[in-house]
Amino acid sequence: MPSLKHPPFRADHVGSLVRPASVVEARIEFDAGRIDAAKLRAAEDAGIRAAVAKQEEIGLPVVTDGEYRRATYSDNFTTGGIDGIRVELTEEQGWRKSDTHGHRTARRIPRVVSRIKWRANDNARDFAALKSVAHATPKITLPGPAYIHYRAGRDNIDRKVYPRLDEFWADLVTAYNQELRALYDAGCRYVQIDETSLVKLGDPRARQLLKDRGDDWQDLLRVYVDVINRAVAAAPADLHIAIHVCRSQDPSWQADVGYDPIADALFNQLTIGTYLLEYDNPRAGNFEPLRLLPKGKGVVLGIVAARNPRLETVDELKWRIEEAGRYAPLDQLALCPHCGFATSVNRSSAEAEALQWKKLRLIVDTARAVWGGK
Repeated sequence: MPSLKHPPFRADHVGSLVRPASVVEARIEFDAGRIDAAKLRAAEDAGIRAAVAKQEEIGLPVVTDGEYRRATYSDNFTTGGIDGIRVELTEEQGWRKSDTHGHRTARRIPRVVSRIKWRANDNARDFAALKSVAHATPKITLPGPAYIHYRAGRDNIDRKVYPRLDEFWADLVTAYNQELRALYDAGCRYVQIDETSLVKLGDPRARQLLKDRGDDWQDLLRVYVDVINRAVAAAPADLHIAIHVCRSQDPSWQADVGYDPIADALFNQLTIGTYLLEYDNPRAGNFEPLRLLPKGKGVVLGIVAARNPRLETVDELKWRIEEAGRYAPLDQLALCPHCGFATSVNRSSAEAEALQWKKLRLIVDTARAVWGGK
């Protein structure tokens, strides 16, 4: 398929894949102390080789390791690559009515307990392993830098450590700069940042929660965009960085709102040029915000529902792409699933695994039908 500068591929995917039973079982055995880290990694390596081969057989021009080595999407960097953060759990359900917090509260809170510092981690090693078995372009994903502050709030960022928030942001930006350099040195040329906070700022429920803790959503939008820009500013020119704006697989989660409140900041203030946006259900609103997309940037339309058991058709996807084309040039658009197929290790079944391959093949077939190529 003809490629673009933004986005790099007409058919893409968000990154995570359903873990095969062999990988899940190996992780269970490792957590129980019955196998060592070497045996766990061997099981992951085998699973990743098979997943990469399947992605390439389907015809995807970009491949990932399925995030098989992670328990959740944020583990590989928020807790695995940064010193100074301790993740704490609140109530078991999270983001539901809370007896202790009055409204709704995040279950996993990244509490900042000491100075933020980049820590050498396995991401570069893991990427190198992926690259060694891939013929298509390999991609790695990182959680976005706004995640920590959005979930933690000022009260969970130690004031003795960071009496001023700008010092916290400066240290976090430095950690991302170092991580991107390490990945680049390992041969990475395509990084996807998974940013779960931006779109939630448009949700009235989120705005009220933020207001209750002393934050104004418009101020946070400016800060978060600035921090993301600074985090990627030092990246080499040939390191392509995309941002996946995630609204969560959970329908009870925020953001039950379209992109309208953040579209101008997203498209015209972020220096990133490729956006993977979720458009799989009415919660995402319509395509009208795409009218603000400037020349030289691209949107990968997440119109294939990753977890809906119904398999879409080429014709209905073409119709939705044409609809989006009313607001942005077709040449600036591409196609992907709305989110990852398994954002944690807990989702694993033969049925879900089979469905994901059908959906990824559908994305490739539709991209070829719309934009041409083999």
